[in-house]
Amino acid sequence: MSGKYNQLSKEIINGVGGEQNIISLYHCVTRLRFKLKDYSIALANKSTIEKLPGVISVVEANSQFQVVIGNEVSEVYQFIMKKYNIKSALGSESDYSDDIKVKQNGNFLMRFFNVISSIFNPLIISIAGAGMIKALLVLFVQLNLLNPEGSTHKIFSAAGNGVFYFLPLFLAISAARVFKANQFISLGIVASLLEPNFVGLVTEHGVSVEFLGVSTVLMSYSGTVIPAIAAIYIYSHLERYLKRFIPKSIQIFALSMSALIIMVPLTVMVIGPLGVGIGNGLGTVMNFISSESGLFAGLIIGAGWTFLVMLGIHWGVVPIMINNLATYGFDTLRPMIAASAFATAGVALGVFLRSKNSGTKSLALSSLFPSLLGGIGEPIVYGLSVRFKRPLIAQTIAGGVMGAFMGAMQTKAIVYVFPALTTLPAFLGDTFAYYVIGISGAFILSAILTYFIGFKEEDQDKLIKKKTAANKMEMPVIGQTISLDEVNDEAFSSRTMGDGIAIIPTKGILFSPFNGKVELTFPTGHAFGLKSQTGVEILMHIGINTVELQGVGFDTKVKAGETVEKGQVLAKFNLEAIQKAGYDPTTIMLFTNLSEEVFEEIVETSDKEIVHLMKWENGEGVTATL
Repeated sequence: MSGKYNQLSKEIINGVGGEQNIISLYHCVTRLRFKLKDYSIALANKSTIEKLPGVISVVEANSQFQVVIGNEVSEVYQFIMKKYNIKSALGSESDYSDDIKVKQNGNFLMRFFNVISSIFNPLIISIAGAGMIKALLVLFVQLNLLNPEGSTHKIFSAAGNGVFYFLPLFLAISAARVFKANQFISLGIVASLLEPNFVGLVTEHGVSVEFLGVSTVLMSYSGTVIPAIAAIYIYSHLERYLKRFIPKSIQIFALSMSALIIMVPLTVMVIGPLGVGIGNGLGTVMNFISSESGLFAGLIIGAGWTFLVMLGIHWGVVPIMINNLATYGFDTLRPMIAASAFATAGVALGVFLRSKNSGTKSLALSSLFPSLLGGIGEPIVYGLSVRFKRPLIAQTIAGGVMGAFMGAMQTKAIVYVFPALTTLPAFLGDTFAYYVIGISGAFILSAILTYFIGFKEEDQDKLIKKKTAANKMEMPVIGQTISLDEVNDEAFSSRTMGDGIAIIPTKGILFSPFNGKVELTFPTGHAFGLKSQTGVEILMHIGINTVELQGVGFDTKVKAGETVEKGQVLAKFNLEAIQKAGYDPTTIMLFTNLSEEVFEEIVETSDKEIVHLMKWENGEGVTATL
């Protein structure tokens, strides 16, 4: 298994431009989320990364390069972090010194969603687990398996309620990490809002007390979201200001003392009440829309949620759902989202029943159960819906129809969980029957639509289509051709990165095989991406694992964006030095957009010795002299 992760990790890291191009990395439930210095390198290799065995899809959103792995994302992440010198975006505040430029990319809305995503991602696993405990307790009480007044119930209730009651503390730590403030001072600021004397003051004196002669409105902050995030955002700016004026010799006590003296009253008097008001206001608006036009709200959310997830901006809704649960004890958005989740699962069943390709059927079946049982739908979305296109239409229709139904019936969730069969207790209540009807309908309708609308499968044995005389090509190096099957690298020999040819070079010169444009040049000079005038995209890779030479022995002659002619020198490489360093110099030329119907077939020449050029002409390999 380690060998599997070793190869996959190596190809992903190389694909995003190597260690030197990575600012930080973390993972969510299904994705590796990279922050990069130069995104153009990774985007140029997007199609290559997507074809790696173990990679479901690649998404560029929220100023992140996201590689969708699926259920094994944690194992791949851990392997990468052990093998490579990469900063974790889930580490200490010192890990973020290089991150400011990335967070400033994009418009305000995208930066906002990026921040919310970064804050909530590490917390979702604890929120979902605690929510499931609360849901099960409701079920056990209704089945008379637990006495709600008994000590067993109270202890389990503490396990479920703790995360939600102290949620502001969790948010303080996570927000401090994102905003690059001291995590423990931030924790101290927000902890003041949950301190027993303060909580007692709220209970005893009602909503208004005096602080230094100023009338102050008090609030209950347990389970709230916005006050903690807003307070730490403001403190992060204050901390940088305080560090300028407080001598380092006394910062060990003066910094935290000053921060607490300033921020606690400011939060109690201004930030907290304003944050609670904003959170309640958003919840009121959403609940008003849901109550006045639940059908319309459910239609939009049920049909559009998948697209919000694909863009990575769904995190902006999470605080509203959690605030609804803390404020009202229920949320009407989660059931609408569940319609989308089960419609996604329905796609997998429909594809499984319709497909005649064993590989596609295997992917559909293996991704169906994680979706139904764990609410993990991204392998289906990227592996089936987006890939075949028509299933995406089916799940959008099914999600919209049943989302509208649950919205119209005011279906409620009582705790925050991922929509799945295992989390049904989270929707118990007077609208539970509507929830069961909604998710069942979304699943069945999506499966039926997927089956009958159909989809066009690619024949994996005939990926190269539409032969054209305009696509005559020249070999990129002088040497002897071999089959990709003989290449000593699984990523190439398995053809998961694309079909093509390999050449054992006898001279260290790389030529352009056609007239076109340079799409990519690696900083190390060992790989190039080109696109022909007729749309053919290729990747040329000099040697196996030669990226480890860090550019030594490579001399690049062109730049990305430059127009080149057939036979033009792209780079020179020291063949002897590469071999002396122990690296295989075999050069690979892969076609990375074969599925776009560029060729009818690849024909290998029977003449293995190449002087310089080989053309595909009338279906036959033809050699030509330089």
